[in-house]
Amino acid sequence: MVSAAEQLAQNINFSAFSKAEDLQRRIWFTLGALVVYRLGTFIPIPGINPQAFAETFERSSQGILGMFNMFAGGAVERMAIFALNIMPYISASIIMQLMTSVNKQLEQLKKEGEQGRKTINQYTRYLTVLLATFQAYGISIGLESMQTQSGAVVMDPGWFFRASTVITLVGGTVFLMWLGEQVTQRGIGNGISLIIFAGIVAAMPSAIAGLFQLSYEGSVPTIVAFGVIALMAVVVLFIVFMERAQRRLLIQYPKRQVGNQMMQGNASHLPLKLNSAGVIPPIFASSLLLLPTTAAQFTASPDAQGGGTEWLNYMVALLGYGQPLHMLIYAVLIIFFAFFYTAVVFNPQETADNLRKYGGYIPGIRPGTKTAEYIDYVLTRITVVGALYLTAVCLLPELMIANTPVPQTFAVILGGTSLLIAVSVTMDTVAQVQSHLLAHQYEGLIKKAQLKGATPTSRRGRRR
Repeated sequence: MVSAAEQLAQNINFSAFSKAEDLQRRIWFTLGALVVYRLGTFIPIPGINPQAFAETFERSSQGILGMFNMFAGGAVERMAIFALNIMPYISASIIMQLMTSVNKQLEQLKKEGEQGRKTINQYTRYLTVLLATFQAYGISIGLESMQTQSGAVVMDPGWFFRASTVITLVGGTVFLMWLGEQVTQRGIGNGISLIIFAGIVAAMPSAIAGLFQLSYEGSVPTIVAFGVIALMAVVVLFIVFMERAQRRLLIQYPKRQVGNQMMQGNASHLPLKLNSAGVIPPIFASSLLLLPTTAAQFTASPDAQGGGTEWLNYMVALLGYGQPLHMLIYAVLIIFFAFFYTAVVFNPQETADNLRKYGGYIPGIRPGTKTAEYIDYVLTRITVVGALYLTAVCLLPELMIANTPVPQTFAVILGGTSLLIAVSVTMDTVAQVQSHLLAHQYEGLIKKAQLKGATPTSRRGRRR
């Protein structure tokens, strides 16, 4: 039985978009914010020799650094002011969520509602600045140690360069954090996810064009190039199907008396998404993989004379894109964060308490603790499937592309992780647009009903 709200949502006339002025303002604000972000990825930090750094990046772009560059929208290869991107904020969010589950004071703050959430968000911002400062300082030291055939990467090394680099990179991360929050509040969609989405989508057309260029030159077989595109299409369809999948638990409401009337009991469903964590597990997993190896990637890069730290080079090689250790750690982190974030966003005990409060129950299950245990049992089982789905999407294309002549730079951009983020963020944003249109149509219907319900006398009274 389809509800009236679902029928109205299915029959939305998108010509009403021209009348939804608030939605238009939100979309234009979001687009403007993303344009500002893209412009920032082309502004280099001061004191860098662009030609020398381009040579260094080309030598080190295979692997983790290439993935970092993808999330940063190409800012790393240009060493722009947004080179750290939003990754320090994501790392800080991971740490704060873990601490919330362990620390009683933070857990109490979380239960205080909106005020507690604001306090935790403020702590997250402070931790973001701290992490970004450490990463920016490590990058400045790594840049100073780089030597190429075109000369030193840093034209005037010293404490002034280090200070300016730290201030610039940390300022860029803080600005993106603020910009993402503004998009969430005043725009459409989740601002942080849209920033990552914009960086990935911006790199996809050039990656596809470069793949076919290699095919034209003979470096990559034509059948492999078309096979990669076909694989991308299959993965996108699979992601859409799995993201919409859900398990519906039947909820029964008994008859109840309201005043002098007896209200008939009805039934509804409690929808449990197969992937309740969304796109968070791959982003968190990638962030944790990038965090310890970013500085190592710079430090381990050998200079023109063939130097370098041997054990750092070995670590970077083991954690490189397509390597068994990288895939194993990536899969473990995805599965862990799938369960962890599901536990964060969905509380079975709270859901069971709300059902008992309003008289709802699951047929055959006793209300209260037993209902919470049953919901947790079902949620755990479907989360297993969701975690395996996320792991398959993120690793299977990587396994296939890693064993083909396709360069790893293209494989990172066209792989499952980037497609999962792009498709999931698009679906969430479109759903928010539809909800705004639906709310606008409801407002129109309410106004029409009020006008029809007004009597001629009342209308004359209003005119007077």
